[in-house]
Amino acid sequence: MSETQHHHPLVARNVKFQWESTPQPWLPGDSFTSHFINVLHLLLPEGELWFCRLYNQALPEIEDETLHSDVKGFIRQEAIHSRSHQVVLDRYFSDNGIVTEPYTRRVRWLFTDLLGENPFGITTEKQWVKRAWLTFRLGLIAAIEHFTCVIGRWILECRGLDEAGADPVMMDLLRWHGAEEVEHRTVAHDLFEQRGGGYLYRVMLMLLVGPMLLLLWFLGTRFFLRQDPAATQNLKFIREWRRAARQDRLPTMAFLWLSVWRYLRPGYHPRDEAETGQALDYLQRSPAAVAAAAR
Repeated sequence: MSETQHHHPLVARNVKFQWESTPQPWLPGDSFTSHFINVLHLLLPEGELWFCRLYNQALPEIEDETLHSDVKGFIRQEAIHSRSHQVVLDRYFSDNGIVTEPYTRRVRWLFTDLLGENPFGITTEKQWVKRAWLTFRLGLIAAIEHFTCVIGRWILECRGLDEAGADPVMMDLLRWHGAEEVEHRTVAHDLFEQRGGGYLYRVMLMLLVGPMLLLLWFLGTRFFLRQDPAATQNLKFIREWRRAARQDRLPTMAFLWLSVWRYLRPGYHPRDEAETGQALDYLQRSPAAVAAAAR
């Protein structure tokens, strides 16, 4: 079940960001951290549209009214997330001469072919197979949403990026998105459980998702660095990640691994990973969210 004692309705905020004045890299003097975080923009447009497609399939089967409302709010928020990160691809990266299609083409294949309705071209009319395949993918989303929640909390609390002079528009995008991930953090978990996703199933899917995300992040960061003439091409991924984490510019590996450990515990629930009030506090002062509310 979703949070019921103090249920918070999910609202989609129709935010817009202007990228004309955002420099490249958007974190001065730190190409690695800029590109590490830029991987979000490669993955999220297709990934979050995939979320929406699957949740729209699951929606008619949800009997609980609160969860049904949560899923509808989740879909609306994720659709705007996808669009907002797509604008970064179409405007900011394009204006700075960064080619993204080779990587995004593979991301598109991942979400539309491999994790689509007919993986490897296999089709079936059996309803139980279709239901099981949908539940499996909803479980993948639940594991992914665990990471988006804890990283969302981290970006709301992070001060190292601000101290390093990060571009305010990029920071507002990251914090607005992170706040909404915290805000809807229970939905994916609750839906997976409602469809019968038990503890062992959840553990198995996290053991798939964790390494997959790490690989995608490594490949995406390397993809950006190879196009950046100002970046040192022989940067060591783990060493640079640790350096940026010590400066509070990226979450530490320990922070992420401990969050996975919590996810693997039988009593895990995402409501304990963050505070909705913290998310709403930022959304009430986010320049983009305030402007969206005024519109």
